[in-house]
Amino acid sequence: MSGHSKWATTKHKKAALDAKRGKLFAKLIKNIEVAARTGGPDPDANPTLFDAIFKAKKNSVPNDNIERARKRGGGLEAGGADWQTIMYEGYAPGGVAVLIECLTDNRNRAASEVRVALTRNGGSLADPNSVSYMFNRKGVVLVPKEGLDEDDVLAAVLEAGAEEVNDLGDSFEVVSEAGDLVPVRKALQEAGIDYDSAESSFLPTMSVQLDEDGAKKVFRLIDALEDSDDVQNVFANFDVSDEIMEKLEA
Repeated sequence: MSGHSKWATTKHKKAALDAKRGKLFAKLIKNIEVAARTGGPDPDANPTLFDAIFKAKKNSVPNDNIERARKRGGGLEAGGADWQTIMYEGYAPGGVAVLIECLTDNRNRAASEVRVALTRNGGSLADPNSVSYMFNRKGVVLVPKEGLDEDDVLAAVLEAGAEEVNDLGDSFEVVSEAGDLVPVRKALQEAGIDYDSAESSFLPTMSVQLDEDGAKKVFRLIDALEDSDDVQNVFANFDVSDEIMEKLEA
């Protein structure tokens, strides 16, 4: 799990700086629209919307775009698509289990793009419930280190329901039950600790250790999946050692 988390945080930092920035913006805006439609347009009364807006701001999405998405989703402004959440399951090379969360207004297109990305990169689509049992839904908050140590973070979040704090190199990953995500996030705010994102995620209960070649293949597959506008998140149960991560990042 640590390898996957570390890889994901590194990649998202780069994504904000490179040509994929537009794609990242679109996905963050879609999150805001869906959160506002599901729980109402007031971020103070809708924690999911609060977290979606917070993450968008942290990734430099312009305030105008954020506000329009919030209003569209909340029915305060015309427009907005009928987004549907669909979860696909599959396998990556090396027997790695993959959960692919789509947010789409066209189910057929989403299914086709997921299938193509998998088969072209050595993966395959799996039947429903064939890999999802290997994951648990959890709350995950990413906290940049910036002079903090693990004990500082633990002290702030332990009583709020945090289960563990993992060191990802540049940041800490605070894991809780999905239902404890908001109390954990609020505990960090009250302690004056800055964080990058707070969202519910699927974390693997068991992981497949990858060598350098296996890691390259799995990363290539996940990149291909995330290149689809319909794919919102990809979760996978692999682990990669720090040495291999450093080689791949170089």
